[in-house]
Amino acid sequence: MNTSSRKHLLVTSGDGPRECRRAVAHVLRQMEHEARRAGLRFSSDMSGGCDGADPSSALVTLSGSQMPEFTNTWIGTVQWICKSPFRAHHRRQNWYVGVFSVDNSDLPEIDLETGALRIETFRSGGPGGQHQNTTDSGVRVTHLPTGLVAVSTDERSQHRNRRVALDRLVARFILKREESLARDRSAQNQLHRLLERGNPVRVFKGERFAEMKNQAGGRG
Repeated sequence: MNTSSRKHLLVTSGDGPRECRRAVAHVLRQMEHEARRAGLRFSSDMSGGCDGADPSSALVTLSGSQMPEFTNTWIGTVQWICKSPFRAHHRRQNWYVGVFSVDNSDLPEIDLETGALRIETFRSGGPGGQHQNTTDSGVRVTHLPTGLVAVSTDERSQHRNRRVALDRLVARFILKREESLARDRSAQNQLHRLLERGNPVRVFKGERFAEMKNQAGGRG
């Protein structure tokens, strides 16, 4: 696969508390909104969240002509100023998330040969009526050596869904590697301390996640 036209960003709370994981969820929503507006293709794979819980980290994959300009506005520390949505009497109001570039040359070695994959097609659901998808265009790819699975029903054609599913499989490998590195607790503690000390590239405030223009948030 050609990875030169894609960019991977790791969005992580380090070992930050639950509020930082909520900040990760906010960042992902804001990032997707801005990416779509810029005409970029956006997808994300998340870890550490289950049963509706906020993710501790996520791997974002972007592609499109405006990608370099877009990523430059996000890479660094993102600060969220908000009273804790989980602890009513908690005094702290400053929460931090890191957004890091993943170098394409540092991608893990992944066996994507035909023998390592099980590729299944299925009829993906459509909105109904004349726009109902009546072909088996959905694609599910299973990487047999690891059991990792990626699915795509985003596109109308089976060929494009296969490509998207393979891209997502690569993203899940990267995220799995990052999760493995994150198991070193001391490294995670160090990462979160660095996020708190760093100068934020962007600052948002409140549950509505409204951006504070040309302002630097305080520490708390």
